Amino acid sequence: MTPLNYYIALSAILFSIGVLGVLVRRNPLIIFMSIELMLNAANLAFVAFGRSFEIANGKPFFSGQIFVFFVIAVAAAEVAVGLALIVEIFKTKNTVNIDDVNSLKG
Repeated sequence: MTPLNYYIALSAILFSIGVLGVLVRRNPLIIFMSIELMLNAANLAFVAFGRSFEIANGKPFFSGQIFVFFVIAVAAAEVAVGLALIVEIFKTKNTVNIDDVNSLKG
C-alpha cells in the first residue's frame, strides 16, 4: 500500500502548479484550468486522509468522499458562471486578455 505522505506530496505539487498557473498566465481559460487543478489537488488530499483514517480505525469512513462530492459540485457551478462571464466580456470588449479587461463598466 502506498504511504499517505506520497499522496500528500503529489497533492502539494499539483496545488503548487495550479497556483503558479493562476499567477503567471493571463488567459482566463488557463486560469480556470489552474483553479480546477487546485481543487483536484484538494480532492486528492481529502480522499487520502479519509482512506488513512479508514485504515487506522478499521471501519468505513466516507467523509473524504463526501467533501470531494461537494467540491466537484462547486467546481461545476464555478465553471458555468466563469465561462458565461468570459463570453459576455468577449462580446463587449472583443478580447479575453485579463490585462485588457481592467474594469467591469461597459
